[in-house]
This record gives sequence, structure tokens and C-alpha cells, in this order.
Amino acid sequence: MAHLVKEIVDPRKGAERLLRGVLMPELRATYEDLLRAVSGPPGADLLVCGELVYPAPLIAKKLRIPWATYITAPMSFFSKHDLPVLPPVPRLAGVIRNLGPTVSGGAIRMMKFATRNWGEPVRVLRKELGLPTGKDPIYEGKFSPYQVLAIFSPVMANARLDWPPATIVTGFPFYDGSPEDHPLPSELARFLDAGDAPLVFTLGSSAVLDPGQFYSESAQAAQFLKRRAVLLIGRNPPPPGLTRDIIALPYVRFSEIFPRAATIVHQGGIGTTGQALRAGRPMLVMPYNFDQPDNAARMVRLGVGRIISRRSYSARRAAFHLEKLLRDPACAVKAKEIGLRVQREDGTATACDALQKLLR
Repeated sequence: MAHLVKEIVDPRKGAERLLRGVLMPELRATYEDLLRAVSGPPGADLLVCGELVYPAPLIAKKLRIPWATYITAPMSFFSKHDLPVLPPVPRLAGVIRNLGPTVSGGAIRMMKFATRNWGEPVRVLRKELGLPTGKDPIYEGKFSPYQVLAIFSPVMANARLDWPPATIVTGFPFYDGSPEDHPLPSELARFLDAGDAPLVFTLGSSAVLDPGQFYSESAQAAQFLKRRAVLLIGRNPPPPGLTRDIIALPYVRFSEIFPRAATIVHQGGIGTTGQALRAGRPMLVMPYNFDQPDNAARMVRLGVGRIISRRSYSARRAAFHLEKLLRDPACAVKAKEIGLRVQREDGTATACDALQKLLR
């Protein structure tokens, strides 16, 4: 698993490896499994799917039932009016974005042309089922004409002119377990109560499988700054040389630890980013792949964070960026302001209301 994650998070080849090497070879098996689940008995009235479940639109069409798409991050809309940061060329994306929608649109067309064959297995399956070719399944074809749920906060992005017309931005549908299932460890509670707010370092749920030297460099960065720190390390071994001011734990609910952080250092996954936004804390983002570089860029544009590349992540560089964040009162104020906005949202209720309306 760790080897596969390492391949998938590669910014240059990871997306192709995931789609063409992992998802498409299982397309027919996924189709059969999902068809059985949807057909019943008793049978589904509505199919709600993520953008990578490529058989879902085919099954909805075959069974003549409505379907809805949920999109977890703004990048997936590939809007010329809000050009996302693409992992292979993050700096170039920023330059193109500043040139306006015409140039951005040209860049998106080039990207779609370069990846035009990635969805060929879906087209072949559609033909076998007697369905029309349809739109490119990787891009336009993933969006339901009935309902598209953008399940992130409007502070990250609002609907653009070239988004599907049936899109609603719901806010984040937060869930990271219950306090009963994942209580705050007693050793962490004592640590948090014993001193200043710590730096919190995490790599979310997938990047944590390929951490490299992130945790050891992070621990050293905290020591350089003479700051307390919490390392959420998953199943990785704790880095050597931890002091009493640095604690390493496998897992803590983000909703419990993030609000008590001074600054949060993370990989930029949409779930982690949402939790950091809701906590109202500044953040340093070290993105890997997919939507993470784009999410990181949005945090910078919001004025609540900074970016450090994975390649250049070291104790000294991380400490430099963290000191900048810790000494920036405007960033702290902005993060708190946006945190209050995100806390007032109810993405789950908004999404459920939209789905109920679709069913009626």
C-alpha cells in the first residue's frame, strides 16, 4: 500500500497512475458491484456518487433513475474563470491565471487534449451498453445534469459561469468520528493544559502513508523555534530525539486538536484544509498531489496560510515559514474571521435538503 501511495502522490505521474493504473482496470467489476447494489431489491430511487465512480452515470442512465454528483474540491471544476493549480506546473498555473479566462481556457483545453484517452474504457463500456458516447467522463461527463453538490465552503470558491448549472455550494459536511469512539487521549489533554498552544503537524489520511522525513524535520523545526508541538504520525514510528515539549500520537480528531493549535502544518487535503479553516488557525501547507496544491494556493489568497514545497521541506525552512505566520497578526485575525464563517455553515443539512428536493 505504501508503495502504491508513493506512486499516486507523485505530482507528475500520480493522476495517470490512479486513473489508468488503478481505477480503469476495475471499471467493469465496479460497474457490476454498483449495479447490484442499486438494482436492489428494493432498488434505489436516487444515486449519489463521487466524481471518480465512473460507472455511476452509466447505471443511472440504464436504470432511468436520477443521480447527483458530489465534488469535494474546487479544482475539479477546471474553470477558466478560476484556474486551478495543476500539480506538475504549480508556478505556471499562477502566471496563466493572471492572464485572464481566455488564456486559462486555452490551457485547460490543452490539458484535456493531452488526457483525452484516459477515459476510453468508459466510452467502450457505454457503447457495449447501448448508450451514447456522452461527454468526456474525466471532465464534463462526471457532472450530473440533475444536481452537483460542491461540498466545500464558499470561502474556498463560489459557482463560476462555466460550472454546471445544477451546482450548489453546500459548505463542508464535517465528520471525524465521535468523542465516544475517539476520546482525547489523557496524555494529550495533560500536555495541552500544561503550556502554550502547540504547533500541530499532520499529513491527513493518505499522505501519512508516505511521510518521508516530514515528522523528524517538523520536530526539529519546533525545537528551533522553542515551541511545543503535537505530531500526528499515523502508524509511522515516532521520530527520534523527542523532548518533553513534543508529543507524537497516531491519531486525534482534528476537531479536538486544531482549535487548540497555534499554527497547523498539513498536506492540503480538502478534509484537513476544511478542518483547519473551521478551527480558525493559520496554516502552513506542504502539498503532495491532486487538489492539494490548489487548496494550498487558495489558503494563501485567503490570507490564512503559506506554502512550502515538499521537495524543500526541512527543519530550517519550515521554522522560517512558521515564524512568519506566528508573527503575522493580520493572518491570525483573518483565520479567526474565516473560521467563524465556516462554523456557521451546515454543509450536511444543505446537501440533504438539495437531495430531498431532487427526489420530490
